[in-house]
Amino acid sequence: MDFGLQDRTAVVTGGAGRIGSADCRLLAEEGANVVVLDVDADGAREVAAEIDETDDGGEAMALECDLTDRRDVADSMDEVRDAFGGVDILVNNAAMVDARSRLADYDDDVWNRDVEINLTGTYNISAEVFPEMCDRGWGRVVNMSSMAGWYGGFGQISYSATKAAMIGVGRTMALEGAQSGVTSNVIAPNIVVGQWADMSPDDLREQVDEYYARIAEATPMRHLGTEEDVANMVAYLCSEQASYVTGQIVGVTGGIDLFSF
Repeated sequence: MDFGLQDRTAVVTGGAGRIGSADCRLLAEEGANVVVLDVDADGAREVAAEIDETDDGGEAMALECDLTDRRDVADSMDEVRDAFGGVDILVNNAAMVDARSRLADYDDDVWNRDVEINLTGTYNISAEVFPEMCDRGWGRVVNMSSMAGWYGGFGQISYSATKAAMIGVGRTMALEGAQSGVTSNVIAPNIVVGQWADMSPDDLREQVDEYYARIAEATPMRHLGTEEDVANMVAYLCSEQASYVTGQIVGVTGGIDLFSF
């Protein structure tokens, strides 16, 4: 299916990461020019080079940016405007997700870091490009939340809180952009594990990690997802076909959010 993204420009934050890079590759395949934006400059360049080597679809641009620095964000978006004329699609994907600790023992610095990167970083870049989308009369915003943001996550208070806030940010932009041709939606994925996605809970337990095995057991499909599962939904929500879809929280979960017994 042609998603109508030819010559659109997409900025994917955290574009060097597992989900972000999958988003970048698929959006480029659909014809979009993709800005792989990440604080990891080498990783961003690798993803952009991989996209450009295919000679199929849109161009790729690697851009090092610290989302917590509003001046850096503004300067980076000026570079995008110089290269492509403006931003049509924003995928707010960048986040930290490495903390596991109960509230009683939580590290204040980890809380502050996650709020600054996961939430304030999203605000900084959204504030930079969303008004221009509204002025031009077309735009797509996708905020990457999580099942932890929807339902909470044991030992993940800073991640859960910031991912819950991503829902509020995304739905607010949906309201503000609705009459200007700009949609904003939120994706809440289950955990995605790439090459381990088809493994049974028992195999995950034996070969990978007890934590992953328990999540797979709680998932009605009895296996975990891939980064491409998420990227497929990102591409659809950015498409022309999704022009009447806005303000939605879309789970890519294998059914883990369902009541099952």
